[in-house]
Amino acid sequence: MKITLGLIVEGHGDVQAAPVLVRRIIQEIDPQIHLRIPLPIRIPKNRMVRPGELERAVDFAARQLSDRGGVLVLLDADEDCPALLGPDLLERAKGSRPDKPVGLVIAKTEFESWFLAAAESLRGQRGLAQDLTSPPDPEGIRGAKEWLTRQMTTGRKYRETVDQIALARRLDLAAAARASSFRKLRRDVRHLVHRICGSELQ
Repeated sequence: MKITLGLIVEGHGDVQAAPVLVRRIIQEIDPQIHLRIPLPIRIPKNRMVRPGELERAVDFAARQLSDRGGVLVLLDADEDCPALLGPDLLERAKGSRPDKPVGLVIAKTEFESWFLAAAESLRGQRGLAQDLTSPPDPEGIRGAKEWLTRQMTTGRKYRETVDQIALARRLDLAAAARASSFRKLRRDVRHLVHRICGSELQ
């Protein structure tokens, strides 16, 4: 079964890392799905929230889809409350292309918060400590990137453009589900795939 998923992201590292994570989640859902992800559309969050910007991006992503396809928007909450920001953005995204399945997930507080939730699975990766331990409240930490830098034993800093994709490949998905926004990502991706594939999904 072949499907296409258009991604809209906000960060430079997300352009490479988000497709890796989404592919891994979809493989969990059904290994028989052949997924095509066009180059993600990157829009900084301060632009994405402006009237018309998200709508244009969703429409552009939808025009790249095959007959079987959908659009997923992924951004960081940062200082915002996902429960307040998410519903409005989702309605705007859906309204732009009501003919296509559209989902929206806001990472609380950052994409990297999911790495903190499953930190043990990242031990020794990209200079991270061999005894790395997940903090008690990974989504409550402001500055997940800085937290990762402090856990690096090689004196280097976490760099989103090179480290994010590598850690996304190694992330333990079950452990990352300690983070509520990652659980939402898995649920929403599954929901999108079900809407795209219908009764053909195993």
